[in-house]
Amino acid sequence: DPVLTKMLEAQMPAGCFNALDETCFEPGGANTVLDRELDADVLEKSTIKEHPAAKVAAGVILRYVNSTQMVRASHISEIKEYSPENYLILDETARRNLEIFSTIQDNVRAGSLFSLINETLTPMGARRLRWWMGYPLVVPEKIRARLAAVAEIKDSHAVRSNLRKTLSRIYDLERLAGRVALRVATPRDLIALKSSLAVLPQLQAMLTDFTAPALVKIRKEMTDMSVLVDLLSRAIVADPPPRTQDGGFIASGFDDGLDQLRSISRDGKKWIAALEAKERQATGINSLKIGFNNVFGYYIEVSKANASLVPDSYVRKQTLVNAERYINQELKEFEQTVLSAEEKIRERENEIFNQLREDLMPYIADIQYNAFRVAELDAFCALAEVAEKYAYVCPEIDEEDVINIKDGRHPVVEAVLKNEGFVPNDTLLNLQGNRLLVITGPNMAGKSTYIRQVALIVLLAQMGSFVPASHARIGVVDKIFTRIGASDSLTKGQSTFMVEMMETARILTDATSRSLVILDEVGRGTSTFDGLSIAWAVAEYIHDFGGRGMRTLFATHYHQLTDLAASKEGAKNYNIAVKEWGEKIIFLRKIMEGGTSRSYGIEVARIAGVPAGVIARAKEILRNLEKGEFDEIGMPRIARGKNVEKQGNPQLSLFAESEDVILDELRQIDISSMTPLSALNKLSELKSKL
Repeated sequence: DPVLTKMLEAQMPAGCFNALDETCFEPGGANTVLDRELDADVLEKSTIKEHPAAKVAAGVILRYVNSTQMVRASHISEIKEYSPENYLILDETARRNLEIFSTIQDNVRAGSLFSLINETLTPMGARRLRWWMGYPLVVPEKIRARLAAVAEIKDSHAVRSNLRKTLSRIYDLERLAGRVALRVATPRDLIALKSSLAVLPQLQAMLTDFTAPALVKIRKEMTDMSVLVDLLSRAIVADPPPRTQDGGFIASGFDDGLDQLRSISRDGKKWIAALEAKERQATGINSLKIGFNNVFGYYIEVSKANASLVPDSYVRKQTLVNAERYINQELKEFEQTVLSAEEKIRERENEIFNQLREDLMPYIADIQYNAFRVAELDAFCALAEVAEKYAYVCPEIDEEDVINIKDGRHPVVEAVLKNEGFVPNDTLLNLQGNRLLVITGPNMAGKSTYIRQVALIVLLAQMGSFVPASHARIGVVDKIFTRIGASDSLTKGQSTFMVEMMETARILTDATSRSLVILDEVGRGTSTFDGLSIAWAVAEYIHDFGGRGMRTLFATHYHQLTDLAASKEGAKNYNIAVKEWGEKIIFLRKIMEGGTSRSYGIEVARIAGVPAGVIARAKEILRNLEKGEFDEIGMPRIARGKNVEKQGNPQLSLFAESEDVILDELRQIDISSMTPLSALNKLSELKSKL
């Protein structure tokens, strides 16, 4: 479908697309692929048979894997069903705005939440932790089970240190299992596999005293791999070459035939000396000697004076002036053996290695199972390490609608500031009197940091991590939505404001009363009146949604939104505290109850380095606007000039005052004293004021 292809390419410009015949998407074809590529027990354990569309998708994926790997994907031992209702949903916008896996500005890992939390020591541990962060849980019992494991490891300092030292010796078991299954494992891969499996009993022993169910399960379900470890120890040398072509990777003593070939190759001179001594004794020719040249190969040389003593078993090979050269059957066989020994060694090593890889196939499922347990343990240890390193606390998790955070901190910003100190802030959200928090304050004061930190604390808690706070009670949320900042999407033909509105529409359409909504500067991409109107309507919708509302943090420069608290019982006003020092301001970074009507925009511009002349002129214009200086046509006095007349306070209000003025004027008119003409003139005057 050309139209669909263009849509996909527009959405994923860096993607690679492969077209498949439509027959690949038929149920019959999918069943054939699944039956061919997967073991019967994999399909039997999976719920995929209950989902026809999922079967087709799995079949297409396996068909693609088979076409690229050219072998049966026998290491795929499980098909898991992903049910969104089992996880906290984070759409791509939320992941980007909260900088969970990469930063917004540079799109790099450094500076992201994951880069801070990822204290894992194994590749599969990092992948497990990334999964937990990308798909936090929503079932309190499961979250508390993870937290219990993290808490117990955190409190066991010595054991945690030993666990992490041992984990650091483990290679990527998941990838190694895949390489074995695809029959591309190298000798070094097998040594990495052996050394990794060899430390599993040590991990099990260290977990003996732990009582957290998740840790007990890890200890009990690690399987004994000693037979495989022994096999690999006997089969592969301790430090094999990187490639099989280099040879010398099968250990001595593992195969008698290979040992004999190596002995021939290594001990050829000794064998020749022994044969020479034996033949001298047998023939009585003391001058007999065995030699070699590139033309005739190995030979037995006898002087012509002793030619009569040469036995019949010798076959003449070359005649010299003073000697004859012969060969016998034993030397001929040795020659053939020695000359082909190196080639035979390589062939035999490859035969042994290929058979060894086949012998490992029954162990793949156990390797994967142990890899999964090691990954979980590594992730738990990483979260425990982070909790102690940054003084995080264990959150309380329940299904209520309350999010109560004491002394909350933004984890990444706090780590970046290090010794400078991070100002902590409290947060109380619920579906009663604190469902919509309207946060006002100047730029750079910390509004965006504050609202982001609340979302990150909730995310960390529901993935099973301790959180940056002195206390936290988290009523689980089903989705986190963000509307923070925006930029043009030129490739999609979307303006900044369009992107902003699309994100807002997504929130209003998909959020529920269990969701956490983070809004920053809704409506700023258009005119003041339009933006304010949209922001106000969005805030009302969120507050009233389903009769319960949504737990929402709404940061804005529209100070008029603070009027919502007067009419909406679930709305509360907060502001970022600012201390004025002469004409300068100091950002205190503290969230205070109540709204504010000042933006301090000019002072922020000064701090940002805007030239002094521009700052001075901006202050002049601001004073004109605040004093109500208007020009001759009623516009705010901005351009320099004369004939300035004072008018009323031009401060914009949400509700226009012109209608009220006209109504007052109408009430004061004495209709009985007006002529028809004066009445028409008055009506025209009033109409012109609308």
